[in-house]
Amino acid sequence: MTASKLTIRRVDPFIVHSGSSKNWVFVRIETDEGVRGWGECYTFPDRENAVVAFVEQLGRYLVGHDASAIKPFTHHAVRDFAGKRGSLDLFAAISGLELAHWDVLGRSCGQPIFKLLGGEFRTSFRVYANGWSMTSDLWRKPIPELVDAARDLVKRGYTALKFDPFPGPWRAHIDRQEERSAVECVRSVREAVGPEVDLLIECHRRLSTKGALRMASVFEQFDPYWLEEPVAVENVAALAEVRRSTRIPVVSGETLYGRGQFRDLFAQSAVDMINPDVSSCGGILELCQIAAMAETYTVAISPHNYNSTAISLAATLHAAAGMSNFLISEYFVDSPTRSIVGAALDVVNGCVELPDGPGLGIELDEELLSNRPYRELPLRAFG
Repeated sequence: MTASKLTIRRVDPFIVHSGSSKNWVFVRIETDEGVRGWGECYTFPDRENAVVAFVEQLGRYLVGHDASAIKPFTHHAVRDFAGKRGSLDLFAAISGLELAHWDVLGRSCGQPIFKLLGGEFRTSFRVYANGWSMTSDLWRKPIPELVDAARDLVKRGYTALKFDPFPGPWRAHIDRQEERSAVECVRSVREAVGPEVDLLIECHRRLSTKGALRMASVFEQFDPYWLEEPVAVENVAALAEVRRSTRIPVVSGETLYGRGQFRDLFAQSAVDMINPDVSSCGGILELCQIAAMAETYTVAISPHNYNSTAISLAATLHAAAGMSNFLISEYFVDSPTRSIVGAALDVVNGCVELPDGPGLGIELDEELLSNRPYRELPLRAFG
């Protein structure tokens, strides 16, 4: 079978309740020859149906087209379908479909995607633990619970932990009590895990420039691995000011889509690392191109993965295998992925291994998918 005959017959989205605080959106592309490929779209609570709507509309244009024509698909999706008017929901849909194209192509060739992308620098990837520090309604756990959870993760072999130390809602201007609470949080976790474990401090784009500068100056004593999104990424000048003023490496980029939106970060020397998400930035090829751009500015890449630990994580690893500037990737601990899709990438000694089967190297259990249909999530607490 040749790639030139991979005619797409149908496109099917699946909304799957993860069993936790979000629904996942998986995408299946099927060709006339019976080859099936899977992708995953980035989802955010309450926006899953908007993503699926874009998948369905884009799918209308894909039927009858060649599944190996990956670059033409993303080009036309952004420029012609969307008229260069992007959004999270649109790029999540494009990304998930792009992943499914690659999976079809790899399966048809009998090759893993990383081989089709040019080979691998590595087959083992360091990951950082996330998703362990928040309560079910996404507030920070009390410090004693946080300390216990951090110690447990280190016992399980994780060597890097990411958490948001700030209590309460995400606001740009926080009071001194919130500052003190954040400092005590980081101090307590550092004392609990010792100096050998890397701490990644998340700020969720919340702080004012002055607030970010104040917090960075205090956090330096705890030797964080990075300070993530201290200010809004669209305020590149503010981000660059924070980076110039702290010894802590600064990372940003998870909310950016397509390589064009990263240009100013590099041009203004605003970041030490970037963290695009393969399921929202435009897909595997776009993630590789963003990493290549970053490399020319000596910026490292640490992919984001607020998705399942199956399809999106596998796609990230295939892309990252060929990145010389890869550092570390995100891993949501205790993800219910295995109970939903029948496959997950396990962490051993703080690392995940590269799948080497055809395509993504991950198989989904469609019967399990049907057992967890979409569920409307509880109303979130707004501050």
